[in-house]
Amino acid sequence: MTGRLAGRAAIVTGGSRGLGRAIAAALAAEGAAVAVAGRTEQVWDERLPGTIGETVAGIESAGGRAVAVRADLTDPDDISRLVDSARDALGPITILVNNAAFTAPGRPPAPGGAPRAKPAAKAGGAKPGWPGFVSIPLAAYRRHFEIAVFAAYELMQRVCPDMIDAGGGAVVNISSVASRLPGDGPFPDRGGGVLPGYGGSKAALEHLTQCAAYDLADHNVAVNALSPSKPIMTPGLAYYAREFGHTADVDEFARAAVELALVDPGAVTGRTIGHLQVLDGSFRPFEPE
Repeated sequence: MTGRLAGRAAIVTGGSRGLGRAIAAALAAEGAAVAVAGRTEQVWDERLPGTIGETVAGIESAGGRAVAVRADLTDPDDISRLVDSARDALGPITILVNNAAFTAPGRPPAPGGAPRAKPAAKAGGAKPGWPGFVSIPLAAYRRHFEIAVFAAYELMQRVCPDMIDAGGGAVVNISSVASRLPGDGPFPDRGGGVLPGYGGSKAALEHLTQCAAYDLADHNVAVNALSPSKPIMTPGLAYYAREFGHTADVDEFARAAVELALVDPGAVTGRTIGHLQVLDGSFRPFEPE
């Protein structure tokens, strides 16, 4: 397949559904060979449809090239195997999209295993009905960082040598406005709620984006974070059954991810950018004539 990304290989995490599926398809439509990574090989919750195999099948039916790699990003061995499998199948990795995040309750069972039991442990001293983080166990808070930050860190470490050897590459870290909520207090209106684990992990991912971009500035590798400018009703977000007045389209967001995979690292790197800014070009630095 020809396209602006022809000859390049990409890894997209969290590729079973939602943003990850759309980004994988958009990269493939531009000619990239894509390793679609995720845990879901069979649908385990009807509210969370989609599998990595279905994502790959959709890409192949459109004439693209892709491979499914099951990987649990909380397992260092799986992270290593993911990169090795993607490289063996597709060649050096010069695009990495860190999309996976812990957004919905529960996790799919291991292949051939029984469904996972929901943890019964409570936060120390917490009682039912206590507010926010007081009632969230540390293990649940930590899980967000294991997937969205620690796995992204290790994946970047493992694929950046490919990018450096190839003379360039791109890392796109998927973030969220949750990284900036609830903002500064006091808080007279607290009806919306916050997500300390999800938002905190995204804030850490944005800072990691800046640090990685700084260190890779001499190697023609762009590292940027892409955030939805409006809510996008993915299956993960819809799991919470919340309604939003103005939403964006998942394919629109995916097109923005493609554009960030193509930016000039000398001009755009270390940035957290809303996807509508990418699509209208307003994120690019001013260049005098």
